[in-house]
Amino acid sequence: MEIIDYIVIGVIALIVGAAIVYIIKEKKKGKKCIGCPYCSSCTSKKSGECGN
Repeated sequence: MEIIDYIVIGVIALIVGAAIVYIIKEKKKGKKCIGCPYCSSCTSKKSGECGN
């Protein structure tokens, strides 16, 4: 493997790690569906799914 391969692997690992940290932080805040823009005002919180 060349040095560029290690750089690419490092960048991908950094992106995945940052995504995992973001998901953990949002889950600790109590958000059920992180990608949903209406999650904070969701009426179906008991099912874990945000409705439109």
